[in-house]
Amino acid sequence: MTLSLLGALAAAIAYGAATILQAIGVRRLSALPSDQGWRARVPGASMYFWGLLLDGLGFVFSAAALRTLPLFLVESAVASSVAFTAVLAVLFLGVRLRGREIGALVGVVLGLALLAVSAHEGPAKHVGHLAGWLLLAAAAVVAAVIATGWWAVRDAGSSALTLAAAAGAGFGMVGVAARILFIPHDWWRLLGEVTFWALVAHGVLATVCYGLALDRGRTTTVAAVTFAVETVLPAAIGLAFLGDDVRRHLAIVAVLGFAVTLGSCVALASRAEPDPG
Repeated sequence: MTLSLLGALAAAIAYGAATILQAIGVRRLSALPSDQGWRARVPGASMYFWGLLLDGLGFVFSAAALRTLPLFLVESAVASSVAFTAVLAVLFLGVRLRGREIGALVGVVLGLALLAVSAHEGPAKHVGHLAGWLLLAAAAVVAAVIATGWWAVRDAGSSALTLAAAAGAGFGMVGVAARILFIPHDWWRLLGEVTFWALVAHGVLATVCYGLALDRGRTTTVAAVTFAVETVLPAAIGLAFLGDDVRRHLAIVAVLGFAVTLGSCVALASRAEPDPG
């Protein structure tokens, strides 16, 4: 379990750094006049690009952890990336943490420790190809909704919340897909796995929704909503359908760890909003 836990924590670090880079990149691009050429947009776009690369690295680490650890533990660890965002903001952006935020950092560490103690290690229950098709169908629905552009005609605050929730659900479904994905000995056979394509589709859609949400709303709110949905939804699916379980007599410990971790991450979401300047 130790290596899997290290993978989950490495994913959190990568995602935390990516959040800062993406937020700065989006803000810089949004601040430019519409008549600016591509050269003026390169700095902001490059920041966002490096953030995407870190997101990809974080996914690799989290997917590796999901081979043996339940969704409620790995997704909670991934959500703790906001704690690493807070630390990075202090180190590189001159942000000062208040006492409440320091307490939340301690809460993240404590909550993850409780989850690690209570989680039962093991692969996901085999659910067959139907689950992959359902995941892919859900991605198709989200893609259709985005393509209509209905969110663009709503007020910025409401559409940002909706997009953030969609991003959280998408990232959560990426975790679910990674948890149930069958990896053949010949890796290229993944191209024939519907679950693999569902994973890719949800990852792309979630990234698009998250970027749009950052552009239309406060990073504080967007990060909090995204992390909450991304953590709660796949954890519930894992416990209900995929055979994720807790150690005997430690259910209360798992619930407490989950609540403390999620609450602390939401409290720290304010530190996911760096100064773009």
